[in-house]
Amino acid sequence: MSATKGSTYPIWYPDDKTIAHANITQALTMLSCKNYSELWQYSTDHLSDFIDYFIKLKKIPFAKPYSAVLDTSSATHPIWFKNSKLNITDSCLTAPDEKLAIIEGDENGSLQTYSYGELKLLIKQITGNLKRLQIKSGDAIAIAMPMTVLAVAAYLAIIKIGAKVIAIADSLATEEIATRLKIIKPKLIITQDYIQRTNKHLPLYEKFIAAQAPSLLVITTQNNITLRKKDLTWEDFLKPVAKETISHKTFPQATTAILFSSGTTNIPKAIPWDHTTGLKCALDGFFHQDIHPNDRICWPTNLGWMMGHWLIYAAFINQASIALFNGSPLSEAFGKFIEQTKVSILGVVPSMVKIWHATKCMEKFDWSSIRLFSSTGESSNPYDIEYLMSLASHKPVIEYCGGTEIGGAYITSTVVQPNIPSCFSTPALGNRFAVLDENFNLSNRGEVFLCPPALGLSTTLLNKDHFEVYYQGLPTGPQHELLRRHGDCLEKLGNGYYRALGRNDDTMKLGGIKTSSAEIEKVLHDLNLFQEVAAIGVTPPDNGPTLLVIFAVILNNKLSVIELKEIIQQTIKNKLNPLFKAHDLKLVDELPKTASNKIIRKELKNIYDKM
Repeated sequence: MSATKGSTYPIWYPDDKTIAHANITQALTMLSCKNYSELWQYSTDHLSDFIDYFIKLKKIPFAKPYSAVLDTSSATHPIWFKNSKLNITDSCLTAPDEKLAIIEGDENGSLQTYSYGELKLLIKQITGNLKRLQIKSGDAIAIAMPMTVLAVAAYLAIIKIGAKVIAIADSLATEEIATRLKIIKPKLIITQDYIQRTNKHLPLYEKFIAAQAPSLLVITTQNNITLRKKDLTWEDFLKPVAKETISHKTFPQATTAILFSSGTTNIPKAIPWDHTTGLKCALDGFFHQDIHPNDRICWPTNLGWMMGHWLIYAAFINQASIALFNGSPLSEAFGKFIEQTKVSILGVVPSMVKIWHATKCMEKFDWSSIRLFSSTGESSNPYDIEYLMSLASHKPVIEYCGGTEIGGAYITSTVVQPNIPSCFSTPALGNRFAVLDENFNLSNRGEVFLCPPALGLSTTLLNKDHFEVYYQGLPTGPQHELLRRHGDCLEKLGNGYYRALGRNDDTMKLGGIKTSSAEIEKVLHDLNLFQEVAAIGVTPPDNGPTLLVIFAVILNNKLSVIELKEIIQQTIKNKLNPLFKAHDLKLVDELPKTASNKIIRKELKNIYDKM
């Protein structure tokens, strides 16, 4: 059966072998549940017992055992694994030394493999040399580079010594990098001289110099780079290390990384991850992506985005292997890499799939090793998703939706349920949410409110008031439960599945990257071409990736709409992110506003939908 517009019919059903092999099936037996629905109910009704089951199943090494799985004496600040001590990196390196940890390739076709034992030795070298540079527990170290074996090893090494990783996306413009460096002042930044994309060398080190970055540790790929006196090459940094560094054991809520996520203002939220967030990633990967030790997982991302962090934890805590490609996932070289490395789980962003579908560039490759895809970052289009399934002999696509402040997903799919393109089959295990209308009544179509507690949920922001952002002004839910603001909108279908409807707040996801209307509007205001400007994210009629539409009141009419749109595109590319594309520009006489002079973006979306 093929997907049709608005289709809610499954086009993939799990066979007996898939169900028997699934991690979920193992849990059904161990927890005495008759079916998946009972398992999800158990995971929320008996949350502590469910999490305890997973921790013991994975043999998570605690240096000091917990006295309680969960303490909810503070509803908005629950404490996981009370009174315990651990270091999450110890859980990432439990696989046998000889087992494949990472296979890395590039656009030239070269491949290199690293066993878990070799990865441990590299981490040992990095930790020893970080300590040589007087890096200690609590220090902030930024990583801004492609997802390579060195980035992965550096990430784990930083957390191992008790320091924290500051996540900066390598695609950001200089001004956005500078903004993040002002919010969190890292002691050191690990970066690369250039990024290679389709035979182009894009400067990265130069962007950090322009952003007035502190000391940089630079991985060099070219010979023509000249460093500042206070900077250091990777070769000069990585000296032989004899003594093994013991991982820094600490309480579970200690910060391991700081990630940035756009809010409703032009200042990104600084969201701490802790040692429990990695466990949420591993849990989701185990149950929803059905990760097994023999899996090879490829997910084009980097540590600037939450899925880079997620990939490390989800793969390594489940003793699987990661396939890293240094290059563009839109290139034929990427398709060949998937074939050669026999990837079994491939993560995608819908914008990427849309291009694959349009260009047919991946059809020549043998992707028969893939047993499932997983799609995240933005809404998908059912036509594109069905096409994606066809690239691997009709394998299922696990939709995965959540956020940086969730540490994973709140809604997703499984391999034991029928697969409907662009639909979610279930709330994530251990998670509850309510879909409410404007009057906070239960509805089949409306805004999503999370119902804490859930493993992985943030409890603090470094540069904003966490309670104000997520809880302030909300009533209790229909069953008198605590509600937490999230901003997504969902539609619950008649068959119990869900479909994404975009965002309810002033944020949007472009190319899988979350940004805010305010961030876009600020850089466009600075052009002095517009009296007023509003940026909105519009969902296409057939669903799929969000489209950026600009409404503007111009100061003069000397430039055509085509010229203005080109200026807007170049400004967004240079000031924000080259991956953001302006879909449309609408010139108007005025923008709809509230009595307090705030732009009503919902009304603009309605206006555009009717155009």
